[in-house]
Amino acid sequence: MRATFDQQLDSMNKELTYMGALCETAIANAAKALLDGDNELARRVLIADEEIDRKESEIEAICLKLLLHQQPVARDLRQISAALKMITDMERIGDQAGDIAEIVSMANITADADILRVREMANATIEMVTSSIEAFVKKDQKLANAVLSMDDKVDDLFNKVKAELIELIGSKKTDGETAIDILMIAKYFERIGDHATNIAEWVIFSITGVHKSSEN
Repeated sequence: MRATFDQQLDSMNKELTYMGALCETAIANAAKALLDGDNELARRVLIADEEIDRKESEIEAICLKLLLHQQPVARDLRQISAALKMITDMERIGDQAGDIAEIVSMANITADADILRVREMANATIEMVTSSIEAFVKKDQKLANAVLSMDDKVDDLFNKVKAELIELIGSKKTDGETAIDILMIAKYFERIGDHATNIAEWVIFSITGVHKSSEN
């Protein structure tokens, strides 16, 4: 019985890793589509978002099967519960990468994107997502805590984007519509960082049994 459970748990971890890789690719492609003005790549991000949605349903089914047909001990139960929470955040990451892609499809903001640290925000959020999933699979609390500390970097980059936008508008180097598009994109990256932080917090819960929200 335990051997079967461990096989199914391993399957869940593999699917989570794959879903995380889909999220990483979606974020990277959304950023590249923005910086290169590539509408075809933006379209592929929207397709990837649909695959992420399907993967969420598949992992949810595996988790429910583990809960209903097996008898998980406390540590296993925490891991499964955390996985169910994590896939919700990962699905939202896919949605927000899709939101960025939709803006790219409708706007022409390539010239300003690199100036406004969008690439740096994208790289930081990709690293956060990658590390949070890796921390879950490896049960690495230190790595999960590192993700939490990286959220400050993304928040700081978002604030810099806002400040630079104000400067660009003031000097009339960009128009209001473009500024709003860039601000929305930066906000989506900031939200992706928040979701990666949520994932890391659930990783810590799966290891320790304590969630950050219960510490206050």
